[in-house]
Amino acid sequence: MPASSAFKPRLDYSKLSSAFSHGVRPADFPETRLRFWNDRWAQRLGLGELTTEEKTLHFARFKPFAGAQPEPLAMKYHGHQFRHYNPQLGDGRGFLFSQAEDLVDGRLLDFGTKGSGQTPYSRAGDGRLTLKGAVREALATEMLEALGVNTSKTFCFFETGEALERGDEPSPTRSAVLTRLSHGHIRYGTFQRLAVTGEKELMRELVDYSVRVFFPNLISVSAEEKHFLMLERIVAGAADLAASWMIAGFVHGVLNTDNLNITGESFDYGPWRFLPRYEPEFTAAYFDHEGLYSYARQPEAVYWNLDQLARSLHVMVQVGQETAWHDRFVSILEQFPIHFQRCLIQKFFLRLGFECPIEKPTDEAFGEELFTLTFKALGESKVGFENFFYDWYGGSLRSFDKASANVGLNRDVGHISDYNSSNFSELTKLFDRLLRKKKIILDKETPTRLSSDYYRRGRPETILIEEVENIWSSIDQNDDWSAFDLKIAAMRERGRIHGYGTSAGHS
Repeated sequence: MPASSAFKPRLDYSKLSSAFSHGVRPADFPETRLRFWNDRWAQRLGLGELTTEEKTLHFARFKPFAGAQPEPLAMKYHGHQFRHYNPQLGDGRGFLFSQAEDLVDGRLLDFGTKGSGQTPYSRAGDGRLTLKGAVREALATEMLEALGVNTSKTFCFFETGEALERGDEPSPTRSAVLTRLSHGHIRYGTFQRLAVTGEKELMRELVDYSVRVFFPNLISVSAEEKHFLMLERIVAGAADLAASWMIAGFVHGVLNTDNLNITGESFDYGPWRFLPRYEPEFTAAYFDHEGLYSYARQPEAVYWNLDQLARSLHVMVQVGQETAWHDRFVSILEQFPIHFQRCLIQKFFLRLGFECPIEKPTDEAFGEELFTLTFKALGESKVGFENFFYDWYGGSLRSFDKASANVGLNRDVGHISDYNSSNFSELTKLFDRLLRKKKIILDKETPTRLSSDYYRRGRPETILIEEVENIWSSIDQNDDWSAFDLKIAAMRERGRIHGYGTSAGHS
């Protein structure tokens, strides 16, 4: 059957001036074999009853839905890539296929593609995506969702029957086309393009669109204030995202201005990695020779990109107001480290199963002390990054033993010998002291989570590079998707236990 009557297509982006995009045709693939379908999000959008043929028609052949955007649109943008400005960007192997309304919260959702064919912005590229790239993106988004990170969702992908040549992996390799769900694809680079071309009226149109769609509570704000308040929201969202990556132990790998969007949502996964152990210099991209986007430098990278966004908005400055506008933008950007630090501490405690009642700036010192000591201890040890948060969920190893007796729990904590250091001993004492003083209190859901099979089994769910390669090897050599299915299911179970949305497996 076609999309249900509940499905609500939106036409927001297609109503913008044609200067923002270019109509394109999708590639005609020799094969369209459905490999992954996100049933939960399909149900949520009113697409849960589509047949396999209809899924193929819309998400591999890209036939528009009734009442939806009439043709795919390749978005126009520029951007800094490794801090070198590139005006030759734009959607080169993807497009905005359609938009819809989230039936739960009413927000806009984009169906954005990857590997859907060449566009006017493909340059020398073939516009294709490897099947391995699709598998990797699905694994990244599922794990990030399970860890509570604001991320795009992998909606589906199809294997497309082409043999692709790639210089950075064994070739020829299998091909795919992927569709992601995201709350918008307005990149920092979308604004940069208009600043460089000097198109102030288009910049105003883009600001008005962004406010109307993403920050509707700012609609009634005066034109003079709108872009300032919009930037404030973007800065806060970016700080929250950067903190989420750090606490998840995630390294995005390519934090260019075209890879960050104004909704503060992580997306566009290429050479991503999760930390095996705490290592500030850890990089994800083999071509990031200077470590520009290493784990520890991610907040700096996000801040630098925000600065480029603010500079782009500055093109709208009114004559005689240059100094006032500059000072206002600077004051907004200066809020980033404040937002980031607070989000970092709060997310740190959340990952450990605690409420952190920070009510005023002076209360933050104890949180920073515990955070600092934790990462000092991790830095000198061989403890896995995810293992630490798993083993210490609910408190220190020592205080956990006491707490478990009170709630009738027993958990065999692995890697005990990895915690035999003076810093971990100090960390235990600090945890106990903060608990006694009720500076931190156990989240009411923590005992229930600790009694789950996930915490009883003695090891956390991870998706390290070795696991990714093993999953891909099974697919590549034997067309065996069982390890992929099991990993998706396990990550979703981890997310469910912690209250984060999950979805069904591959078809």
